[in-house]
This record gives sequence, C-alpha cells and structure tokens, in this order.
Amino acid sequence: MPKIKIVEDDLSIAEELKQTLENAGYDTIVTTDFNTIIEQIKQEQPDLILLDINLPKMNGEVLLQQIRKENNVPIIMVTSKNNEVDEVLSMSYGADDYITKPYNPTILLLRIGAVLKRSERPIDKFFYRSLEVIPQKGILKTNDEEVVLTKNEMIIFLYLLQNQEKIVTRDELMTDLWNNDEYINDNALTVNISRLRAKLKEIGYEEAIETRKNQGYILHE
Repeated sequence: MPKIKIVEDDLSIAEELKQTLENAGYDTIVTTDFNTIIEQIKQEQPDLILLDINLPKMNGEVLLQQIRKENNVPIIMVTSKNNEVDEVLSMSYGADDYITKPYNPTILLLRIGAVLKRSERPIDKFFYRSLEVIPQKGILKTNDEEVVLTKNEMIIFLYLLQNQEKIVTRDELMTDLWNNDEYINDNALTVNISRLRAKLKEIGYEEAIETRKNQGYILHE
C-alpha cells in the first residue's frame, strides 16, 4: 500500500491526518525531526509527501525546492493560508497539488488518490543511506564513487533494501531470484552475497549486511 509522509509541525493536525490516511488504507510516517527531512525521505522512500508551508526552522516552500533538487516524489502542499501567492509559488517550485486548511478529509483523499495515480511510473532509482541505487544501470553511487553490480547482486541488494532491519532468509533470496528468472543454487547465492559485500566495502559500507547464523541476512539502516 502507498506510504505517505506527513511533514506538519502541529502535532494534533499531524495525528488527525495520520488517522484519516490510515483509515483510508495508507501507511503513514509523521515527521518529528524537522532538521533532517531530506535524509529521512531518502531512507523512507515515501510514495507521497504532505508538506505544510509553515514549518519550524524552514519555510515549506524552501524545503520543497531542496527536495526537488534530487527527488521527484509527489508532494501536496498544505497550508492554513488562503493565499493565491503561496499556491502559485508552491506549484512553480514543483508541488503536485495544494490544499488549504481546514480541509475536507474526503477532498484531501481524492486529491491524494489523483496525485498518486498521475505519478504511477516505474521507479528508476532508490536510496540507501547516502547511497543512490540505480537498478536500470546496475550501479550503486555515492558522491564521486560508484560500483557496478551484476543482475543477481542487484536483485539481492534490492530485496534486502525493501526489507531493511528484517532478517531475510536464504530461501527468500533464492525465491526472489527465481521470480526474476535467475535460477541459482545455494553455493551461487553465497558467492553473490560475498561479491556484493566486497563491492559495498569499496564505497564505505563494509558493515551494511549482517549475517545471522542459521537465519539469514540483515541490511542495517
């Protein structure tokens, strides 16, 4: 189900939004740290962001500009101001839609659904910590460094990434490889894991993958 990040400094409003969205079947993440929002987005990879214009430390429109420098995640701006200037600026800075508080929950859900539908497209990149993961190119990239992964190594890494901080068994990894038309045996999986670890080590992520004896592997956040 789609994951929505709520960036709202009024806790009561944030909790109201969270309840409304969860009742509608969405996963939600409520921001409590407004100093690391860019990093949070990279880690959490939300499908949509509800972004309030009036935030502590930073104007929401400024934050919107910063997000748009590196991420095309759909964003709906939320504000208590009934101000056309804010609407125009938000849209010009890259917002996908705009809604004014107090909002009608039904209208908000309709707008969220419409934005998500418009934004449906293949995901061409992911993020792990400060690492950019580009499956189509088969590369992991950080700053000026990058490493090339084989198809199997990328499938394994993406599966671990989608299950961060969870134990992933060897059977699960082999099943995912088979689902991607890659048929490997247990020994080949061990070799692929070892090569993936070595490549992560090259770019400073030596301890990213932990082995749990007789259980499987964990990719740490």
